[in-house]
Amino acid sequence: MDVELRQLRCLVAIVDEGSFTDAAIALGVSQAAVSRTLASLERALGVRLLRRTSRETAPTAAGLRVVAHARRVLGEVADLVREATSGHTRLRIGYAWSALGRHTPAFQRRWAEAYPGTELRLVRVNSATAGLAEGACDLAVVRRPLEDGRRFDSAVVGLERRMCALAADDPLAGRRSVRLADLGGRTLLIDRRTGTTTAELWSPDARPVTEETSDVDDWLTVISSGRCVGMTAESTAHQYPRPGIVYRPVRDVEPVAVRLAWWRSDRHPATGAALELLTALYGNTPRAGG
Repeated sequence: MDVELRQLRCLVAIVDEGSFTDAAIALGVSQAAVSRTLASLERALGVRLLRRTSRETAPTAAGLRVVAHARRVLGEVADLVREATSGHTRLRIGYAWSALGRHTPAFQRRWAEAYPGTELRLVRVNSATAGLAEGACDLAVVRRPLEDGRRFDSAVVGLERRMCALAADDPLAGRRSVRLADLGGRTLLIDRRTGTTTAELWSPDARPVTEETSDVDDWLTVISSGRCVGMTAESTAHQYPRPGIVYRPVRDVEPVAVRLAWWRSDRHPATGAALELLTALYGNTPRAGG
C-alpha cells in the first residue's frame, strides 16, 4: 500500500473547499488531476472516501476518519520541514534539572537583544545528554562529561559550587556550610542518569547510603520530609527555591564544571555565540571539555 502526501493534500483540499473544482483551484492543478488523485487514494486504501451528488461532495464515514488522520500527518510533515530548515532561526538548548541557575534570565534577555533573528528555547529533558542524543535540542547544558566523545563535543563555560539540600528543620540547616564528613552517616538521594553527585566523592569507609530518584520535584519532596539529604550544583538552589528546603555550600569538595555540548558532526550555526555569551556570564574563559 503506497499512500502519498499529494493524495492526502488532495483529499483534505476537496473536503475543505467543498468541491473538486474549488480544490483544483486551491491546489493549482486541473479538476481531472484532482479526480485521478482521489481515485488513486481510494484504490490504495480500498475504501470509498467521498460521496458525490449533484448538490454536494461529502466524506463517507471512512472518509471522515481518513481526513482526520491526513490532517495530523500533513501537520507533522510541516513540523518536520520547519524543524529541518530552522537552523538559523531557532536555537534549542536542553538541560536536565536547572538550566543556567541564576544566569538563566540574563542569558535569555541578552540573547534576545543580541540575536533577535534566532529564537531561543530552553528545553528540559532529564537524560544523560539533556536531550541532545534524543534530538530534542541543538545544544545541551550538562554538568558532567558526556560518555560518547566520538559523537559529541563540549566546552566548559563555568564552575558552580556544590550545595547540600536539607530539610529546613535538619540539624545541619543552622550551619552556614557543611563538610562531606557531616553527610557520611545520612541517606543521600541521587539521580544516576544526570546528577553530579556519587558516593565516590567520599572515602570508601565514610560513604553515605544512597537512594535514587529521576526527577527534581521528587528529589525536593523527599528531602523536605527529612528522610534524605541531597547534593547538587549551585544552579539548582537558584532554580528551585522551595519552602521547607535549605541549601548550604559544601566546603571541602571540588566545584561542578558546567559544559555546553553539541553534535560533533552537526554543529548549530549559533554555537559560538552561545559559548561566548555563557562564558561571559560565568566570568570564565571557555575550555575544552570531555
